[in-house]
Amino acid sequence: MSPEKVPMDPMQAILRLQEKLVDLNERTVLAAAEQIKASQIHLNGLYRYFFEFMAPFWVALNSFLATERIKLGECAPEETARDYLELFRFNLQIAKQGLESALRSANRYHAREWERAFAAMLNTWTGAKGGDILDYSERKAKILEELVYNYSRAIRDIAPEFGFHFDDGGYELAAETDRFLLYRVFPTDPSVKTREKGKPIVIIPPYVLGANILAFLPGEGKSYTHAFANRGIPTYIRIMKDVDATPALQVMTGEDDARDTRHFCETVVKRHGRQATLNGFCQGGFISVLNILSGELDGLVDALITCVAPMDGTESEALVAYLEHIPPRFRDLGYALKTLPDGNEVVDGTVMSWVYKLKSMDRESPIFTFYRDLMMFDRPDNRDTKITKTAAALNHWLVYDRNDLPRAITQLSFDSYTIPVAPDGTLPVKLFGRTLNFKRIRENNIPWLLCYAAEDDLVNREAALAPLKYIDVEVTEFPKGHGGIATSWSHPESECALHKVFGDGCRGPVRFQLDLDAAPDDPSRPENPVRKKKR
Repeated sequence: MSPEKVPMDPMQAILRLQEKLVDLNERTVLAAAEQIKASQIHLNGLYRYFFEFMAPFWVALNSFLATERIKLGECAPEETARDYLELFRFNLQIAKQGLESALRSANRYHAREWERAFAAMLNTWTGAKGGDILDYSERKAKILEELVYNYSRAIRDIAPEFGFHFDDGGYELAAETDRFLLYRVFPTDPSVKTREKGKPIVIIPPYVLGANILAFLPGEGKSYTHAFANRGIPTYIRIMKDVDATPALQVMTGEDDARDTRHFCETVVKRHGRQATLNGFCQGGFISVLNILSGELDGLVDALITCVAPMDGTESEALVAYLEHIPPRFRDLGYALKTLPDGNEVVDGTVMSWVYKLKSMDRESPIFTFYRDLMMFDRPDNRDTKITKTAAALNHWLVYDRNDLPRAITQLSFDSYTIPVAPDGTLPVKLFGRTLNFKRIRENNIPWLLCYAAEDDLVNREAALAPLKYIDVEVTEFPKGHGGIATSWSHPESECALHKVFGDGCRGPVRFQLDLDAAPDDPSRPENPVRKKKR
């Protein structure tokens, strides 16, 4: 039999109740202090996200006003009034998209927080198991502090590990022109020896967001460029000089790009005794195709790899729809130009980033992105979210790696997004006055691996796969978004590693290059030894 319960002395009960009330009062006061702290950080975070979003707007506004001062004198008043009304309506549509996405994200977050706060209050007053109001308040303040303060610091601090650092001994300057530098990339794995007579590869990065995404985190084994070098492949990357300090780059044309690429390929072929593979990433892929189609690389390049490259911008439904809503008067690169101290005009990379933000307003509005990042840190299982190097490096790329562009190079891309490829495969742009047609790839028997990302919201599937309408191209689909090939899949142990065959027989770029290296390197061979795949 269990012993009978001894009744509690009334005085003890009163003292225990008093202690409980004192503890409850103390925790409530501390919780209130944490809530005040969390509210301050919350407002600071919203302000910072809004300021970072709006910063490009002021640059874009200056460019807009400078161009309009000229056009106002060239257009009739009634035409100007009509165009401005159309532009105002377009701005309202963009604002509506941003507001709707902001309200949805804020409602989703705060509805969850009200539920958590109510549960914490019940636990506090009833003594039930689970976090009380102080636990809830401390965690909320900690998560906000992690996002608003520590996350920004981690993004800045990742700089020494992110991207190319050409002074660290892992690279060699192989050639130079007035506009570009060509670096040889050595393996990060000391056990790998480069095959000097192997088939070399020359990588062409995008213009606007630079080359560093292709050396994402070499120390973590995540680097698109080093994925080739670490397999013994002679690897080279073309680096654009500082546009602000290089007048020749500021005024360069597509023809200049082709000539410089030819010079670099001549250097590589002379060193290794074999024709090179040209590998363009994003906009660099489009430029690489133009260079090959121009005939300037004949006898120097006999294989092509493109990754997430827009081959026919008019197939990009989201961007085309965005451009169609803009009155024709404002579809002018002049609104993105800025004049440098030497008098040359370049396309402002900040303005170009602003255009992308407006196009994707439902995912880029400051309130939406703030709550999206906040919910990323505030995991449902209440576990602490660690700021990973991958997340920090990706945001460092998006925030800090933004270049101004030569006007003529931007015009090539602009034309490809506003003028479709002709039914016979002829592109809407020319180099050296020559017509460029996708079919020249087939005529020259150049194997082409075309890689795209399944969830790419910058270069969609149709824009990337446009050449398949005209020629047979080997296609590899990678999961995730635009940067996934250079970030997630550049790691050698990832599911879709670049040196593997994965999915429905898809070859990664490194696997493709290794197979080319093993194939007979005879330019006169009657048929392409590389397996082709239609999609």
